[in-house]
Amino acid sequence: MATLLYRLGRFSFRRRGLTLAMWVLILAVFGTGAATLSAPMNSAFSIPGTESTRAMDVINKQFPAGPDVASAKVVFTVSGDAKLTGAEQKTAIDNAVAQLKKAPQVADVTDPFTVKTIAPDLQTGYATVTYTVPAADVTNDSRKALLAAGDTAENAGVGVEYSGEVSKAAAEGGHSAELIGIVVAAMVLLITFGTLVAAGMPLLTAIISVAIGMLGIQITAGLVDLSAVTPALSMMLGLAVGIDYALFLISRYRQFLAAGHCGEEAAGRAAGSAGSAVVFAGLTVIIALAALVVTGIPFLTSMGLAAAGTVAVAVVVTISLVPALLGFAGRRVLPKKHRANPAAVDHPTKTTLGERWARLVLRHRVIALVLSAGLIAAVALPALDLRLALPDDSTAAAESTQRKAYDQLAEGFGPGFNGPLIVVVEAAGGTAKTAAEQAAATIGALDDVTLVTPATVSQAGDTAMLTVIPASAPTSEATKDLVTDIREHAGTLNGADLSVTGSTAMNIDISAKVTDALVPYLAVVVGLAFILLLLVFRSILVPIKATLGFLLSVAATFGALVAVFQNGHLADLIGLNTTGPIVSFIPVFLIGILFGLAMDYELFLVTRTREEFVHGASPDDAVIAGMKHGARVVTAAALIMMSVFAGFILAEDAIIKSLGFALAFGVLVDAFLVRMTIVPAVLSLLGRSGWWLPRWLDRVLPNIDVEGEQLTKNLAAADQRPTAREPVATA
Repeated sequence: MATLLYRLGRFSFRRRGLTLAMWVLILAVFGTGAATLSAPMNSAFSIPGTESTRAMDVINKQFPAGPDVASAKVVFTVSGDAKLTGAEQKTAIDNAVAQLKKAPQVADVTDPFTVKTIAPDLQTGYATVTYTVPAADVTNDSRKALLAAGDTAENAGVGVEYSGEVSKAAAEGGHSAELIGIVVAAMVLLITFGTLVAAGMPLLTAIISVAIGMLGIQITAGLVDLSAVTPALSMMLGLAVGIDYALFLISRYRQFLAAGHCGEEAAGRAAGSAGSAVVFAGLTVIIALAALVVTGIPFLTSMGLAAAGTVAVAVVVTISLVPALLGFAGRRVLPKKHRANPAAVDHPTKTTLGERWARLVLRHRVIALVLSAGLIAAVALPALDLRLALPDDSTAAAESTQRKAYDQLAEGFGPGFNGPLIVVVEAAGGTAKTAAEQAAATIGALDDVTLVTPATVSQAGDTAMLTVIPASAPTSEATKDLVTDIREHAGTLNGADLSVTGSTAMNIDISAKVTDALVPYLAVVVGLAFILLLLVFRSILVPIKATLGFLLSVAATFGALVAVFQNGHLADLIGLNTTGPIVSFIPVFLIGILFGLAMDYELFLVTRTREEFVHGASPDDAVIAGMKHGARVVTAAALIMMSVFAGFILAEDAIIKSLGFALAFGVLVDAFLVRMTIVPAVLSLLGRSGWWLPRWLDRVLPNIDVEGEQLTKNLAAADQRPTAREPVATA
């Protein structure tokens, strides 16, 4: 592979105009496809095969106007001594309801005074707007009409807020969180490279990678259902790895320039060495994300594959477009003072900080190991209290209309009003109504039940629906217990089947399914980590050490996530207004993404250590050499990733905010505590035994030349030295 990448790097450098034109064409093709095929993404989550999903399918079949169509609640409130039943307030609400009925795509609007959806204090009420199409098909004109109708009541002094998927789509807007991360990343790159040209190149290629990835996701959304979280997740990851991978290759290019090679040869060797490591590192991220198929959860699988696709684009852009841009830049990737003498770039006169840190760690290796592991264990402790759930309007931003509507409805009608349970009763021979009445009596006697509505029966008489209002909030343990109690009483109905659905029940089922998938997915990722590292390092103990280090990073990340987002510690520092259970699928994604990133740092630090050891250095000297050459680049890469991820903490969406925080914290722990402190200490303690591999296994394993060492030997043997005919641009 190193030889192939070497040739690709030289070709891209030499034919840089053609290479750039090809990528511009690819971008144009993807842009055309996205403009033609893109479709709205789904913000709801479901898992085929669960009881709640099956029951929802029954409702959609037996009750055509069931929950499959879009709906929104328009919440009306007054304060002080005013009442919604006052003449002026009632007139304002009547006018708003009348205007809502005329809005595009609206099938029906309930009058709060007719259907009695006014709270006992007469200060909160709501109208339910039902559409003729699913939420994904509601047009922007319909959303604007919803808001405009509410404005008529607001102008008369009645407070108006909105909840539901339609209102959410109307209220959501973009944010510039990712721009903050990019700005910080640019500063780190400028400090690392000392030149604007070199600093701008990783940003440019990462933006191109993300643009193609985002357009690809838009095209895919027109063909299959994708979660609305998918673009932000892919953008977050694509920016981080795209910048880092280009950083590694450009750094190696500068090293080869410093060694006396001309531009084309330096680009080829950089692609053959750092490019090989980039491909391997990218593959670990791609495989870890693609492995989400083992969870058997469709929306997780599609999100994982979309993110993996964006990472794959970043890898291909790095090994092909970056050498072409290096051809355009030439020696301008070097600081101005070093362009005449590139050898000065990578031959510092002073001892590097990475080398000094490595010597300090090795001198106090036991203390460094114990302190680092103890700190990680302390941070990880809150993870023992991890609770999972899907987000609802209670986790929306405090200033959002969805959050205000949620709080107003909870105050006026009780906390369980926002999470009604739908009980489906199926009975043969037209006996569903009788069975439903029996079920209503049984459910009404259970703890935590506020109200059970009369049954709605299908035309055939074989299916009935009951709406159960819990006394507790949708994400509370009491509501979860209530769902369990109702399902346990299903067997008390003679000859009838009972099932529970609704958004709350579906969230409970999804959280349970994701929790069950955590262990097998973790087993797959850990097994994959061991095999990959065994192939790369040709050692038994080094892969075990690396895998255990990855588990430490995951544990610390989970602990910090629970401490902040579930328990509320330091929540004010990141603008977190509401705490609660962790979003169900975030732990699974964190395992996959952190695995890939952890392997990146392990590769770029420890491969150089292994190379030095194989060439005769003592174990400690090999560790110091590896840190000397790799610590600066890995530090810059980690700071860039942390900056990109941390920028998303400013997002209003609870999922994006928690993902950004968790990934930024995970990179911090893995790069600086695990890879740069624990790993050197453990390698020093293991000594030569750390690199032991049984001879029979050494013969069986294929030789994966990640650093391109064999390529270097082949080039030296063939005496392929750079020639003057290969032009290098100058400043």
